[in-house]
Amino acid sequence: MLRCSIRTTSLGFAMTALWEDILHNDQLIQDVAPIAVDIALLEGVLMRTKDDPNASDAVNYAPFTLLPSAVPSSLLEQAYAVQQDFNLLVDEVSRNTEFLERTLASTVKVDDFTAQLFKIYKQVLEEGITQSVTLGINRSDYMFDYGADGAPALKQVEINTIAASFGGLTSRTTAVHRHVLNVLGKPKEASKLLTNNPSKGIAMGIAKAWELYGSDRAVVMFLVEEAQRNIFDQRCVENDLWLRNIRVIRRRFKDVFEKASLDNDKRLHIDGEEVAVVYYREGYVPKNYNKQNWEARLLLERSRAVKCPDIATQLAGTKKVQQELSRPGTLERLLPNKPEAVARLRATFTGLYSLEMDEEGDKMVAMAIADPDRFVLKPQREGGGNNLYGEELKQLLEKIKDSPERTSYILMDKIKPLPALNYLLRAHSPLKISECVSELGIFGVYIRQGQAVVVNKHVGHLLRTKAVEHADGGVAAGVAVLDTPYVI
Repeated sequence: MLRCSIRTTSLGFAMTALWEDILHNDQLIQDVAPIAVDIALLEGVLMRTKDDPNASDAVNYAPFTLLPSAVPSSLLEQAYAVQQDFNLLVDEVSRNTEFLERTLASTVKVDDFTAQLFKIYKQVLEEGITQSVTLGINRSDYMFDYGADGAPALKQVEINTIAASFGGLTSRTTAVHRHVLNVLGKPKEASKLLTNNPSKGIAMGIAKAWELYGSDRAVVMFLVEEAQRNIFDQRCVENDLWLRNIRVIRRRFKDVFEKASLDNDKRLHIDGEEVAVVYYREGYVPKNYNKQNWEARLLLERSRAVKCPDIATQLAGTKKVQQELSRPGTLERLLPNKPEAVARLRATFTGLYSLEMDEEGDKMVAMAIADPDRFVLKPQREGGGNNLYGEELKQLLEKIKDSPERTSYILMDKIKPLPALNYLLRAHSPLKISECVSELGIFGVYIRQGQAVVVNKHVGHLLRTKAVEHADGGVAAGVAVLDTPYVI
């Protein structure tokens, strides 16, 4: 036991003390930061600007850490090992109508967005599913929780089942950090950085779904946002598809509403092209939808095109489903005869609690109001920047504690990672040292054809890091920055 605690303490020290010799050498930092920025531009770690999100006349580097961040090898291996289980779990949930209906019953009464998704889901089920191929591209996100014993544990923050981003830019970030370490005279450490190419794996999944659709004249349609700041991340995947001689078009909900149609076989056509695969990089938050966009979503969902994701898979990624999966016995019912997979999945769960209008919900509301710093309050939303902490959490719960509105949220135990020092490089921001925490994401790709799962893979990772003062939010939300794991 003593040996174990010495090992975990030394691991914690290694994580926080990494790059100690560099971080406090101000002159060295001043010299190497501009080199890092130039390499990021050279490697294509790019975003469009806030001022002009739909033109590439002016672009800048996507924010990133100056140095790679320490990640314990055992936790990285664990995250990779459980990804195929998560792929199968999401697939099972998306196919289990009874489970989705029961789990989301109270949520759809108080959350309009989930209710609209659910309405389309039910309508398409009643009409009959026209496409037997399902493509799932997801990203399961974790933080490293340091308990009372000082041992780090891998704990899931959430799983993103729609528009999981940064598979492209993270494929290019490793080369930036490798170069920075070489410039700093650390070639041995530079050589230890893992090769990572999620965009290639994501493109592989889309290409396989396109192939199974069975028409080499058909195109892949990226469904994209009105403001396309993160276009280069998408172009990485897009270019991989063009290299496979698969044509890609980019359209918005507005274009679908105005120009798309279904033929008698429910094949989807737009601008004279038949669409084999719809890959959503949009459609995950309420502000993406108006009346026309909901109609466009219904049209896409009714079509024969392979949807990534279909609406059932988007519902499978809701926070309410995440909370329900953590209940004793739920995984066993969804994955019968798979005790090893269940054990791997459950090991990553942190405490998740329902706020239903019942005794259990009342108890959790009272606990959270009494000790708000122990919890995170999560609405049914993707995209970062939606969660509530501390005083804000307390104030909202005090306001809605007796209202059914509380059922549109779940409570989660707050994960407590170990902060480490780094420099976060952002365009037009001063260079300063920050205390940071990291979040590790693993990309998964699966394809089901009829009853058979024909692809089930993990295809790479994403490390994002943010200053400790920012409780919530990702890279696209302007809070976290791209990073590379330095495995210890």
